[in-house]
Amino acid sequence: MSKFQECLETYDKEFKKLKIKYDDKLLSKVAKGCGPSIYNKDSSKVSSGDPAEMDRVRKNFLIKKLGLKDTPKLDEGMAAVVTQLGKSNRNKYRAMFYYLLVKHFRKASMYK
Repeated sequence: MSKFQECLETYDKEFKKLKIKYDDKLLSKVAKGCGPSIYNKDSSKVSSGDPAEMDRVRKNFLIKKLGLKDTPKLDEGMAAVVTQLGKSNRNKYRAMFYYLLVKHFRKASMYK
């Protein structure tokens, strides 16, 4: 099994544990878009308690990648995803986090 498939299996288990339904094809595309960061233990997760990390997610993913405008709605969306994954959950995998942001902001069409 490829490393990418192993990552997808990890996300599947985590989504099931959290009882979150998801589109596996869209998750796969979002994960591919994350590039090699999903294979590194540190960069594969989003540290929602680190303001600098959340700022990077806002600038590099929401604004640059998804083309959203920098408004307070971005922070609200990220807060909603943190709540969905669980504030105390230490396994906020980057691909899952980004997937949920894509769904929250209705930008799945960017991954067609």
